[in-house]
Amino acid sequence: MKGKKVWKKFLAFDLCCACMAFGMVAAGIGKGARLKQGLQTAARSLDAAEQASGAAREGSPSSEKKRVALTFDDGPNPQYTPEMLDALEERGVKATFFLLGQEVEKYPEIVKEIQEGGHLIGNHSYKHEQLSKLPMEQACSQVSRTNELIYGITGVYPSYLRPPFGDWHEELDNEVNMVEVLWDVDTLDWSSQNHVKIVNKVLKNVQEDDIILMHDGYEASVTAAIEIIDTLKKQGYEFVTVDELLFD
Repeated sequence: MKGKKVWKKFLAFDLCCACMAFGMVAAGIGKGARLKQGLQTAARSLDAAEQASGAAREGSPSSEKKRVALTFDDGPNPQYTPEMLDALEERGVKATFFLLGQEVEKYPEIVKEIQEGGHLIGNHSYKHEQLSKLPMEQACSQVSRTNELIYGITGVYPSYLRPPFGDWHEELDNEVNMVEVLWDVDTLDWSSQNHVKIVNKVLKNVQEDDIILMHDGYEASVTAAIEIIDTLKKQGYEFVTVDELLFD
């Protein structure tokens, strides 16, 4: 779907015709709902407004590749993240890495390598604890501490947050100015660590504009990611980072 956009709920939205749709998106994000459900609603409203006003996209190609975002959680891993980065570079693919603060502290050089490879770096909390089960101060610390660690290495504060287990702490809405990103296809690679199962999970379920959840801490995940990329490219898919998928 073209024209997908998202804003945090406290930011102004300058298209009056889509204010109602934006309110639905904002409420969904505030409740920790799946981000893409709200995005699709807003995108449909924006598309309808464009058609009604007779607006046309100049210079856009008549046909575009289908886009998907490949994401990796729980890194960086000292062995398999570099292998994953090499595989991505060989295939000209950019991905999104949601990093744990405690691993960032251990392997700062790999974090820098991820950035230098042109990949997007997101926050996955500090210790992979369920944020809604923590007092608000501790939950906020899980996020802010990891942001500071990543900034200290890359010079950039992460804008995207994937809460562990997809479980958001509602009180953080007033404390954390970040976009929550969940997923559409969960490979469960951490559970099976089986190359065939991981690949089949994606190929049977993936659709255009989907966000694929993987991890970069297992050998099977590396080999499966390679096959997933090669196969989906043949099927006309293009791999982009989460920000490109949501905002371009």
